[in-house]
Amino acid sequence: MNVLNELMNWISISLLLPVVVLLLIGFLAALATLGGFCSFYLGVLRRRRGRVELMRKIRSGRLSAADLEGAGAFRRALRAMEKLNWDELHCEKFLADRHAAQIAELDRLRFLIKIGPMLGLMGTLIPMGPALAGLASGDIGSMAYNMQLAFATTVIGVTIAGVDMLVLNVKKHFYEAEHSDLCYALDLQLRERRP
Repeated sequence: MNVLNELMNWISISLLLPVVVLLLIGFLAALATLGGFCSFYLGVLRRRRGRVELMRKIRSGRLSAADLEGAGAFRRALRAMEKLNWDELHCEKFLADRHAAQIAELDRLRFLIKIGPMLGLMGTLIPMGPALAGLASGDIGSMAYNMQLAFATTVIGVTIAGVDMLVLNVKKHFYEAEHSDLCYALDLQLRERRP
């Protein structure tokens, strides 16, 4: 039983370095995600009024080619559907592919939301064994170092999840609204073309 205990302890301690490295990579990825999100959200805010005006023109049936000029993912998608001549089959395939790409992006965020706290918990529990051993042997310095590492990994893991959860929730709602508006625009164009 003692050999089994030592083996499990050795495996656990050998996982500490990979866990810490993965946590640092996840933290850098969360920072990059946050930076990209700030740029994304500023663009959304800048184009919000234009998109509302564009949707008003779509609803009233006064959409022109000039209205589709300009920047923004929404206008690019409308231009792409116009190039497809608003063909129902091709436009629906375009929208489905676009939606699938957005879901893949959100799935990456969901993965980080789940893996961050998992790695943080592993990074907390692994140093606890040596910390308790240090406490038992009276080595307070070793215990303090291991406890500091344990708490730091927890904080980093939760930070990864928090940042990615914020980005996921905002982007998810934006993508759903955008997809709904594009489907609506396609349906209106198809209704106008029916005899």
